[in-house]
Amino acid sequence: MAQLARTGQCAFRGRSASISPEKRRGLERPGDLGEVTVANGSVKPLAFAGGAELPAVSSDKLAFSSSFNGVNIWRKDLLHPEAPAVELMPSTRAQKNAQYSPNGKRIAFESERAGTMAVWVSSEDGSNLIQLSSPHVRSGSPQWSPDGNKIAFDAHPLDRWEVEVADVSALIPRKLVTNISNVYRPQWSRDGKWIYFRSDEAGRTGIYRCPASGGDAIAMSKDIDGVSPQESFDGDAVYFASHFAEVVLKKVTLRGPPGIESEVDGMPRISESNLWTLTRAGIYFVPADSNKSVRYFDFATRRIRPIFEVDKDFATGLSVSPDGRWIIYSQIGDVNSDIMLVDHFH
Repeated sequence: MAQLARTGQCAFRGRSASISPEKRRGLERPGDLGEVTVANGSVKPLAFAGGAELPAVSSDKLAFSSSFNGVNIWRKDLLHPEAPAVELMPSTRAQKNAQYSPNGKRIAFESERAGTMAVWVSSEDGSNLIQLSSPHVRSGSPQWSPDGNKIAFDAHPLDRWEVEVADVSALIPRKLVTNISNVYRPQWSRDGKWIYFRSDEAGRTGIYRCPASGGDAIAMSKDIDGVSPQESFDGDAVYFASHFAEVVLKKVTLRGPPGIESEVDGMPRISESNLWTLTRAGIYFVPADSNKSVRYFDFATRRIRPIFEVDKDFATGLSVSPDGRWIIYSQIGDVNSDIMLVDHFH
């Protein structure tokens, strides 16, 4: 469906307008919105989220319907797992990858509530929302520094990913400058001196770390599929996921002989690469063979016990509060639809 504006331009939904494939290039997803100039037929994409349809244009406004699967953040009481989960910071837009601060008083998470996926911070009950990252750049995967004063996250400002670090009080992100490119999913060392991440740079894929202030990156593993690193609480090892689905959990030693790498003995496969989280005594995870349940792997006994079940699929991210009382996770919900309005549309 296309709508003509008085400016001589036309808004349309990808694949639904009678426009040649050549001129429609770059709008191949059915939910993309594009703008065509009537005089010469040139097409450009509009910087709106996917799932858009039914555009309507006035002299200076654009309205459209935007449909998407709801993904929201929930909190479960680990001391009383029989109690119903509580939804935090509700939104019709996708929200995931929530992480407790070191003191448990705040939560960092990624959300599309303002239109673009960005990093937000809230109080532990989901109130007092603040957007931390740029509203114009896609970003996510937030991780708190050990002192709780900074958050590292990944961002996609141009054609590749980078890691940025923001002071929580100043709300001004800075790029983590290192000698390797296309890096994402950061994680701090327990002493705050290093930031771990994955690189997708050609020929250099895998897990690396560099000084938290920036500097040359050091490869931590020979596994080119390594992702989502988390340092152990004693600082002796780095755990990471191998592969992005049907995940094997591995660890590499940091003390003693360098680079000794092994699978975590007794751990089953995990459903996705960021559906697990370390605690001092074990690992909470979503298993590949039961992807609507959370289980716990005990380091001391090597035994696994069930924690709770959900009725809908998990999205990404698990985090346990520092006191061990709460776990937060994201869950895929129902299909939602919003009417979006763009002012000053020319």
